[in-house]
Amino acid sequence: MWISKATGPPTLSPFFISDPAHISAVDSTNREAVEELLQTYGETGGINYLDAAATLPSRLAIEAACAELMSLMFPGFRSEALVSSEDLADTTRIRVRHLHARLKTEICRSLGKIPPDEATEAKAEEVLSEFLKQLPSVRRLLWTDIDAAYEGDPAARSYEEIILAYPALEAVAIYRMAHLLYDKVPLIPRIMTEWAHSRTGIDIHPGAKIGENFFIDHGTGVVIGETTEIGARVKLYHAVTLGARSFQKDEHGKIKKGGKRHPTVEDDVTIYPGSTILGGETVIGARSTIGGNVFLVQSVPPDSLVYYEEKQLRIVPKRKKRPATTRDEFRE
Repeated sequence: MWISKATGPPTLSPFFISDPAHISAVDSTNREAVEELLQTYGETGGINYLDAAATLPSRLAIEAACAELMSLMFPGFRSEALVSSEDLADTTRIRVRHLHARLKTEICRSLGKIPPDEATEAKAEEVLSEFLKQLPSVRRLLWTDIDAAYEGDPAARSYEEIILAYPALEAVAIYRMAHLLYDKVPLIPRIMTEWAHSRTGIDIHPGAKIGENFFIDHGTGVVIGETTEIGARVKLYHAVTLGARSFQKDEHGKIKKGGKRHPTVEDDVTIYPGSTILGGETVIGARSTIGGNVFLVQSVPPDSLVYYEEKQLRIVPKRKKRPATTRDEFRE
């Protein structure tokens, strides 16, 4: 290393003092922190890494599977190498084989058996085979969603633009595939939709039931709860919440699981930005339009228009600016 004669050798920062006593104190503090952490792993009843977490499905593996699934739905659109028509069959077979191997391991993990026993492996194979068989139907359903986006958004110039640049399509595509696994294997469907949520800002629970020709315009901040039911040709805008109104509790004060907690939205409904619709008994009737920033906890008949009667808009001249100093104020 070259050192200037004018400046001499570099001096050590006071923060990097090789004092044995200081190092010993740091090591002691680290040992105490480790011991206390290890104690919490056992005493709080949480997941112990070696005994439980090691058998859980890998988020990284599921996220990679989501990327592979999007490539299967839209080959050539997901930043992977483009394939010619002649190569598409072989490429698709390879992708399905890779996906099968990746997901089978994670399904076995989600079922709590690693290494899997014979029954777990058979169950994983059954679930996975059924899932892969349904992917062509999902792709056909997604084309209705793309049609809905193209017809419902005047800014959409092409199908290619929607596939490449619309976050809602990614969120809905992953939801539709995660929905196939819902109630068949634990954890994996939620990891899938959370992957889409983190990328798009659109939170769709895999348990929701959503019909064809579904479109979310813009999409940021949309929340669709587990027991939501959405009909065909429904359009949502950003920041719409389809949520639960309240939670029933048992005799011990703990929230009861399950039950219809989220609203039903019938066919051909449009819900504008910022609206919140809550409750398992709330039904939005077919062909209704819900205006922006509406808060609903009651049902709406079919063919309704729901909006707030706002005050009349006023446009008035601005007030004169305040004087810059107190002296100026007294001069007025």
